[in-house]
Amino acid sequence: MNHLPVVILAGGLATRLRPITEQIPKILVEVAGRPFAEHQIRLLKEHDLTEIILCVGYLGEQVRNVLGDGSKWGVRLRYAFDGPNLLGTGGAIRNVVDLLGDAFFVLYGDTYLDCEYLSIEAAFHESHKLGLMTAFHNNNQWDRSNILLRSGNIIRYDKVHKTTDMEHIDYGLSVLSSSIFHSYPAQQPFDLATVYQDLIEQGQMAGYEVFKRFYEIGSPSGLEETRRFLTQKTG
Repeated sequence: MNHLPVVILAGGLATRLRPITEQIPKILVEVAGRPFAEHQIRLLKEHDLTEIILCVGYLGEQVRNVLGDGSKWGVRLRYAFDGPNLLGTGGAIRNVVDLLGDAFFVLYGDTYLDCEYLSIEAAFHESHKLGLMTAFHNNNQWDRSNILLRSGNIIRYDKVHKTTDMEHIDYGLSVLSSSIFHSYPAQQPFDLATVYQDLIEQGQMAGYEVFKRFYEIGSPSGLEETRRFLTQKTG
């Protein structure tokens, strides 16, 4: 069975990790003896996800030079470059949507998400909706909860105007139909959150609860915590 391709968004400037990221992109930061991207790739391969597109911007050529075509991990890596202007998370996907088939996973280049990817893929197909967002019952533990999840649907998602009935947080992994992006302008920057909001307003965003916490390297504290976790896991 051919599973969905995976888009990894890795084009940001990673200002919170400076000075580490002044010379290398965040996705190549060393974690447990390897570039962080290698941990992501190995995890996806464990779940039989082998078609991966990296959307890169800042210092993006370094990513291709280090990771190559993915053959040494048994996957196929392709690259999409923002060009002279950063396209944002939504614009980067719009830039590659014609390469993705009918639907695809999307995750961020600074997150390690040990979850049941194929169960999530199946739930997306079974929902008959245009999108599916994973959610973790955070209850404001790691960051402020920003999702209202009810009966398998995302009712509200808002990182700014958070309400007390929000008990879940965006886990960082979604499945999206490619057709969504054709209504957005090409080569123009926009945020993926805009797409999520539009889908929720249309009643087209399914929700899937995951129960293993996420790890991230977007902040110095997150980087150190992820280093400890992956050192223990791979040691």
